[in-house]
Amino acid sequence: MTETVVVTGALGKSGSWIVESLREEYEIVALDQTLPESTAVEGVNFQNVDLTDQGAVWETILDADPTAVVHFGNIPHEEDHAGGNVFENNIVSTFHVLEAAGRAGADVVWASSETVYGTHWPDPELPEYFPIDEAHPVAPWNGYETSKIAGEAAAERVTNAFDVSVVSIRPTWIQYPGRYQITEIREAFDVDDADRNGNFWSYIDVRDVVSMVEAALAADIEGHEILNAFGPDNFLGIDTEDAIEAGYGELPEQCELTGEESAFSTAKAESMLDWEPQHSWKRAEDEEIPDPEFV
Repeated sequence: MTETVVVTGALGKSGSWIVESLREEYEIVALDQTLPESTAVEGVNFQNVDLTDQGAVWETILDADPTAVVHFGNIPHEEDHAGGNVFENNIVSTFHVLEAAGRAGADVVWASSETVYGTHWPDPELPEYFPIDEAHPVAPWNGYETSKIAGEAAAERVTNAFDVSVVSIRPTWIQYPGRYQITEIREAFDVDDADRNGNFWSYIDVRDVVSMVEAALAADIEGHEILNAFGPDNFLGIDTEDAIEAGYGELPEQCELTGEESAFSTAKAESMLDWEPQHSWKRAEDEEIPDPEFV
């Protein structure tokens, strides 16, 4: 019998790629606030659900009786939303989804954010050390970042209350093959007149996000684990230390970066999930791979 996985944010930029990949192995119950023009997608049952509605979330997830829930259904930034609205939407929806998953006995993989490390706002700052790993202190500044920390606390709570596991993925800026948004930033970068960059010119290809989700679903995880999700390199094509020094004027005392490697460590994910990022901007930037057809 094919296992069922619930995916929230199923029509979102990353969620749709996750649905498209997972439907090859699982029966998918795909939740979003809208439905695609055609719901006739093999292996996918689309449901129109407001994730802030506890009753609807509980009913849908418990009726689905999934083995796992993948939660990517949050507002991803504050660019066109009030911070308080972002916080309220994200934490209420995350709490309801995780709570329902726990009551259904389903393991969870969900999207937190690398912005919780506090290097972005109000003025980009250096971390305590490089590469930044999951043990680095967090320092949320706005409503979005705070909602992700609160979501991680909700994840901890669910693993304490129910016999399920939760993997909180902290992805950086997600890019899509052939439509990388980093190109203009790289082309404008001047090592002699560089601006600071809050994620130290990091990125991750959506296909590597999908593969991490798949690896987390397949892994034997106990309790709550937090994992960084980053591409293999910076997107400038120069040594990462040189880029950071150009933008910030200095490096922290503890700095162990080699060549163009990411300023953030994915060693924990590599060890726990046997996962490594496979897609560098150097090729993916120009690849022509369409989005899932149902979007």
